[in-house]
Amino acid sequence: MKVKELMTTDVKRCSPETNLAAAAKIMWEGDCGAVPVTDERDRVVGVITDRDICIAAATRPRTEGEIPVKEVISKPLYTCAPGDDVRSALEIMKTRKIRRLPVVEPGGRLAGIVSIHDIAVQSRTRSSDISPDSVLDAFIAITAPAHVSVNA
Repeated sequence: MKVKELMTTDVKRCSPETNLAAAAKIMWEGDCGAVPVTDERDRVVGVITDRDICIAAATRPRTEGEIPVKEVISKPLYTCAPGDDVRSALEIMKTRKIRRLPVVEPGGRLAGIVSIHDIAVQSRTRSSDISPDSVLDAFIAITAPAHVSVNA
């Protein structure tokens, strides 16, 4: 199965200059925990997560309305392509400990986003070539504390 068969295409996004308060509002209104950060050509330059916003808000002497997204976006950036196999996207999530991957076209333009949830739901269907156990293994690796070794 290809990523393009599972990905969400109506993706909320923000720019590097968007402030954290506005990014949080985008997440709240879009009911999502991460937003791709795109430049003026709609190329993905990073991802901002709800966790990034919380940590920045708690550790910086400025308000959320004064902190631009570009100062706190998650680095490095990991992506996949619409034509990639879902299992390879799941492996990136597992090894890089991330729950969502921006899906980019050649040139880096945003095409969608795929999440561990999208893959988990698909794994429960009879036609899936993704085992629920592989999704569970990835989820355990993603959510393990940094100091805990996970044997998969």
